Formats: sequence, C-alpha cells, structure tokens
Amino acid sequence: MPCRPAHPPGRPLRRLRAGHRPPRRLARLKRILAGAPDGLDCASSITLGGLVKHLAFVEEFKFSTMLHGRAPSAPWNAVDWDADIDWPWHSAARDSPEDLYRLWHDAVIRSRSAVAQVLADGGLGRRIAYVHDSSEEPLSLRRLLVDMIEEYARHVGHADLIRETVDGLVGEDPPGQPYPCPPLAV
Repeated sequence: MPCRPAHPPGRPLRRLRAGHRPPRRLARLKRILAGAPDGLDCASSITLGGLVKHLAFVEEFKFSTMLHGRAPSAPWNAVDWDADIDWPWHSAARDSPEDLYRLWHDAVIRSRSAVAQVLADGGLGRRIAYVHDSSEEPLSLRRLLVDMIEEYARHVGHADLIRETVDGLVGEDPPGQPYPCPPLAV
C-alpha cells in the first residue's frame, strides 16, 4: 500500500483538538511498527557509535546540503556513497568515542547556524534548496525540522535500548557529562 506523506510540505501543522485523530505522522509510525517482519529476535548491527556518526551525517545532509544546497564537507565528501551507503554505521567502529562525539557536536553547531540563517531570512516557511525529484515542491524549513525531530526520536530510542543492554542504564538523564564536548546550549 503506498504511503502518503505524513504532512503536506506547504501546510503548517495545525493544533490538535480533543477527539481528533492523531496526526498522520504518528499513524505512519505505528504502521511501521505493526509491519515489523517475523523473527523479531534477530540480531542487529546498530551500535551507539554508528548512531552518533549517522546522526552527524544527517545533521550535515539536512541542514547544509538540503537546506542551503551546499556540498557535503569532510568526512562526508570523501565517501563513495554508491559503493557503501551504510558507511557511517560501520566505519564508526574505527573511531574513538571522543572523535564520534566531536563529529556530531560540530555538525550540530553548524546545523544551528544554518537554521538561524534561514530563520532570519524567511522563517519556518522558507523553502529548502534541495529537491529530490523535479516534480516535487521543495519542503519548508518547518517540515525539515519536523523530519529531524522524528529522526532523533527514532535513534534516541535505539540508543536507549542499546545502552540498557550494555550497562543497565535507561532514561533521559545519563549520569555525569554525557559526552566529552562542551554541553550544547538549548
């Protein structure tokens, strides 16, 4: 069954009122979970390092390439994506935790700057530079941010499950400084 976009690109999100159906995005996520394949006890190749490196790439791709139309920076510009589309996931095993967090931290700093530029020049409704298919209308910054929230929600859930299997810790507030970079201002 073809899946409709969770939210039309040009329309602002409306407030939910009591008694209304959940947003299509939430319904879509529930369909994805319900459609999980048989053999749910299979092993996964997802690692915490792979998640961090993947999210660093997504930050770069969404807010530099898609939002502004810029070419990817290092290390992403040296990857042969046609030969290895999962490079961030498995190459993370060769990186130290400090290097992975620094890569992600720096990508987040650049992303915040890129979003601030667009907010100052057109706001949330401004269309992004990247269009996958010429027949599509470019997404708005609003839609791009909603997509990023969904990306982080998905992967933070993965990270929480992995973390629990490693050391039993769960939840939103890990003890101590969570990574070796200065905390990001909210």
